[in-house]
Amino acid sequence: MATTVGTENTAEKLIENCILLEHDAIAAYDTVIERLDSAEYKAQVSAFRDDHHAHLDALRTLAEAHGVTPPTEGDMKQMLTTGKVKLADMMGDDASILRAMSTNESDTVSAYQHASENASLPAEMAGMVETALADEKRHKAWMESHSTAD
Repeated sequence: MATTVGTENTAEKLIENCILLEHDAIAAYDTVIERLDSAEYKAQVSAFRDDHHAHLDALRTLAEAHGVTPPTEGDMKQMLTTGKVKLADMMGDDASILRAMSTNESDTVSAYQHASENASLPAEMAGMVETALADEKRHKAWMESHSTAD
């Protein structure tokens, strides 16, 4: 599913939607961790979830500085991000779950790529966005490399 996060016209909306994105991502990671069989995979995915918590903390600080009331949970997209993982679990194995999660990572990579190029991006948010984009690319690459076999 394509995302429009990162294309907002105001810094405030960009920050708010990135927070929603992170809540959705964390929920999806929680779902993946619950469903994986491999302890090694669970540990790595938990570390990736920690990256998302760090992104969320940074975004909350930015929200405060910009007078944005940060959302406290995800939006309707959360049902899609977690639903793909649940469906993959019903139909397959750890590799299937990671493939489903990799498609979620495509959206987060795209969102942070758009944000990095957005004219509304506040200067004090640029470093956080660069870090998040690098993290998301790393997460996606790992999931792709580990989703070919269990």
